Amino acid sequence: MTTTSKDPILVVVQLTGGNDYLNTVVPFADGRYHDSRPTVGVPAADVLPVDGRLGLGFNPALAEVKDLYDAGKVAVINGIGYPAPNRSHFRSMDIWHTCEPEKVGTEGWLGRVIRDLDPHADNVLTGVNFGRGLPRAMALTGVPVASVAILETYGVLTGIQGEPERSKALDIFARMYSPTVGLGATMDYLGQTGRDALKGADILKAAPDMYTSGVEYADTSIAQNLQGIAKVLTANLGARVFYTQQGGYDTHASEAAVHPKLLGDFSRAVSDFYADLREHDVADHVVIFAFTEFGRRVKDNGSGTDHGSGGVAFAIGDPVRGGMYGEYPSLAEGDLVEGDLAFNTDFRGIYGTLVEQWLGLDAKPIVGGSFEQVEFV
Repeated sequence: MTTTSKDPILVVVQLTGGNDYLNTVVPFADGRYHDSRPTVGVPAADVLPVDGRLGLGFNPALAEVKDLYDAGKVAVINGIGYPAPNRSHFRSMDIWHTCEPEKVGTEGWLGRVIRDLDPHADNVLTGVNFGRGLPRAMALTGVPVASVAILETYGVLTGIQGEPERSKALDIFARMYSPTVGLGATMDYLGQTGRDALKGADILKAAPDMYTSGVEYADTSIAQNLQGIAKVLTANLGARVFYTQQGGYDTHASEAAVHPKLLGDFSRAVSDFYADLREHDVADHVVIFAFTEFGRRVKDNGSGTDHGSGGVAFAIGDPVRGGMYGEYPSLAEGDLVEGDLAFNTDFRGIYGTLVEQWLGLDAKPIVGGSFEQVEFV
């Protein structure tokens, strides 16, 4: 149930709400960008240039990510999306989670990854989510996933004061789920879920006591979640796939104030997490992948930006071949899709890269077909 230093680990960060691609990787040399965004546009003088030839740069709030990019640790995947883009948060995120653009999927792509990494479900901690609930990307019948809000208080029936009382309650909990096996698929699933929760809680409770670090994380939800991931990852509990989210990216209004704060929190959290991995000598086998469900419209609405298409994703870490990947979408009026950026990189090919070239699995059954991969790892 322990991992070795050679086991590749994937950490997925979901930027929830539709991160504004144009204000994240800014085409500062394109006059059409500035004309389209008189309210929320990033001034060219403020941008952190990353590709002078293409006239692209990072939002100034991404200073720490820029440092990692300059060190060759960040791959920027431009124009990412899927055919016939959907501008609904729920439907678009569902597509990203299941790799099913044409129908409502029932299996999460990372659930399939966890299944293939641990086909007999020997380790209930192969997949760990930090945040409330379980992302659909990790959901798959028969695949256990631990979902942790706060690691230090994670467990079953932790609200019961007094160890004897809690022990009795846990015994009742365990006996309540045990008889469900063999009573049908639904009861089998519930029974296994209950037993997995007990087992996962018992194992995870040791992780905080095993962790020390010289890195001081910010007091933000994304930073605290990434630190929680670091605690589990460095405890060598066999976890291979981690997931967390940063919300707030649905910037219809007040984007000029809200969006830089979000990006800054993300940038600092990722930088601290990477530094923590380096301190613990595990950075060489961890890849961070950050994505969002869609980009925003090219033209601002006077206060923010509305739902669009065509987005950006990041792969970050020591195993990453840094640089710009994919073509930055054209802002020319005739190249837009109903006023939005056109995608040119199918996200399923990027998932395929992570699955096949990083985790060493067969990508086709996980992403639902063969899609062009990008060699950024």
